[in-house]
Amino acid sequence: MFLFLVVALAVVVAAVTLAVVGGGEGGGPLPEAAPERLQDPLPFDRPVNRADVDSLRFPLAARGYRMADVDDALSRLGAELAERDARIADLESALAGARAGTRLSMEKPTEEDQ
Repeated sequence: MFLFLVVALAVVVAAVTLAVVGGGEGGGPLPEAAPERLQDPLPFDRPVNRADVDSLRFPLAARGYRMADVDDALSRLGAELAERDARIADLESALAGARAGTRLSMEKPTEEDQ
Protein backbone atom coordinates (compact mmCIF):
# COMPACT_ATOMS: atom_id res chain seq x y z
CA MET A 1 0.00 0.00 0.00
CA PHE A 2 2.81 2.39 0.88
CA LEU A 3 4.55 1.68 -2.44
CA PHE A 4 1.30 2.43 -4.30
CA LEU A 5 0.97 5.83 -2.59
CA VAL A 6 4.57 6.74 -3.41
CA VAL A 7 4.09 5.80 -7.08
CA ALA A 8 0.78 7.72 -7.24
CA LEU A 9 2.42 10.78 -5.71
CA ALA A 10 5.29 10.57 -8.22
CA VAL A 11 2.80 10.36 -11.12
CA VAL A 12 0.86 13.40 -9.85
CA VAL A 13 4.04 15.43 -9.36
CA ALA A 14 5.27 14.47 -12.85
CA ALA A 15 1.91 15.42 -14.43
CA VAL A 16 1.82 18.81 -12.73
CA THR A 17 5.45 19.48 -13.67
CA LEU A 18 4.81 18.60 -17.31
CA ALA A 19 1.69 20.78 -17.40
CA VAL A 20 3.55 23.78 -15.98
CA VAL A 21 6.62 23.35 -18.15
CA GLY A 22 4.54 22.94 -21.28
CA GLY A 23 4.26 19.24 -21.85
CA GLY A 24 0.52 19.20 -21.10
CA GLU A 25 -2.36 20.46 -23.20
CA GLY A 26 -2.39 24.11 -24.17
CA GLY A 27 0.33 24.23 -26.75
CA GLY A 28 3.28 25.53 -24.77
CA PRO A 29 4.51 27.07 -21.61
CA LEU A 30 2.34 29.32 -19.55
CA PRO A 31 2.01 32.84 -20.97
CA GLU A 32 3.79 35.68 -19.26
CA ALA A 33 1.59 37.27 -16.65
CA ALA A 34 0.97 40.94 -17.23
CA PRO A 35 2.28 43.03 -14.36
CA GLU A 36 -0.35 44.51 -12.12
CA ARG A 37 -0.99 48.18 -12.72
CA LEU A 38 -2.29 50.82 -10.37
CA GLN A 39 -6.02 50.19 -9.86
CA ASP A 40 -7.06 53.64 -8.65
CA PRO A 41 -4.84 56.18 -10.41
CA LEU A 42 -4.93 59.75 -9.26
CA PRO A 43 -7.23 61.96 -11.39
CA PHE A 44 -5.58 64.16 -13.99
CA ASP A 45 -8.61 66.36 -14.70
CA ARG A 46 -8.90 67.85 -11.21
CA PRO A 47 -6.82 68.38 -8.07
CA VAL A 48 -6.27 65.40 -5.82
CA ASN A 49 -8.49 65.33 -2.73
CA ARG A 50 -8.46 63.35 0.52
CA ALA A 51 -10.74 60.61 -0.85
CA ASP A 52 -8.36 60.02 -3.78
CA VAL A 53 -5.43 59.53 -1.43
CA ASP A 54 -7.48 57.29 0.90
CA SER A 55 -8.56 55.06 -2.00
CA LEU A 56 -5.09 54.84 -3.54
CA ARG A 57 -3.85 51.23 -3.50
CA PHE A 58 -0.54 50.14 -4.96
CA PRO A 59 -0.29 46.69 -6.58
CA LEU A 60 2.13 44.28 -5.02
CA ALA A 61 5.25 43.26 -6.89
CA ALA A 62 7.72 40.48 -6.20
CA ARG A 63 9.40 42.40 -3.37
CA GLY A 64 6.76 44.85 -2.21
CA TYR A 65 5.32 47.64 -4.33
CA ARG A 66 6.24 48.71 -7.83
CA MET A 67 8.63 51.61 -7.34
CA ALA A 68 7.53 53.35 -10.54
CA ASP A 69 3.88 53.53 -9.38
CA VAL A 70 4.82 54.79 -5.93
CA ASP A 71 7.28 57.34 -7.35
CA ASP A 72 4.67 58.64 -9.83
CA ALA A 73 2.03 59.02 -7.13
CA LEU A 74 4.42 60.74 -4.72
CA SER A 75 5.68 63.09 -7.43
CA ARG A 76 2.11 64.04 -8.34
CA LEU A 77 1.15 64.61 -4.71
CA GLY A 78 4.31 66.63 -4.08
CA ALA A 79 3.67 68.86 -7.11
CA GLU A 80 0.08 69.49 -6.10
CA LEU A 81 1.06 70.27 -2.50
CA ALA A 82 3.71 72.72 -3.72
CA GLU A 83 1.11 74.34 -6.00
CA ARG A 84 -1.35 74.65 -3.11
CA ASP A 85 1.33 76.07 -0.80
CA ALA A 86 2.18 78.72 -3.39
CA ARG A 87 -1.52 79.56 -3.82
CA ILE A 88 -1.99 79.82 -0.05
CA ALA A 89 1.04 82.12 0.22
CA ASP A 90 -0.37 84.32 -2.56
CA LEU A 91 -3.77 84.52 -0.88
CA GLU A 92 -2.24 85.29 2.53
CA SER A 93 -0.14 88.05 0.95
CA ALA A 94 -3.20 89.50 -0.79
CA LEU A 95 -5.16 89.34 2.46
CA ALA A 96 -2.38 91.11 4.36
CA GLY A 97 -2.30 93.81 1.66
CA ALA A 98 -6.07 94.22 1.81
CA ARG A 99 -5.98 94.50 5.58
CA ALA A 100 -3.20 97.10 5.41
CA GLY A 101 -5.18 99.06 2.81
CA THR A 102 -8.28 98.98 4.99
CA ARG A 103 -6.30 100.11 8.01
CA LEU A 104 -4.81 103.05 6.06
CA SER A 105 -8.19 104.13 4.72
CA MET A 106 -9.62 104.06 8.24
CA GLU A 107 -6.78 106.21 9.59
CA LYS A 108 -7.09 108.98 6.96
CA PRO A 109 -9.19 111.88 8.24
CA THR A 110 -12.22 112.71 6.19
CA GLU A 111 -13.30 116.25 5.27
CA GLU A 112 -15.98 116.15 7.94
CA ASP A 113 -13.36 115.46 10.65
CA GLN A 114 -11.33 118.59 9.71
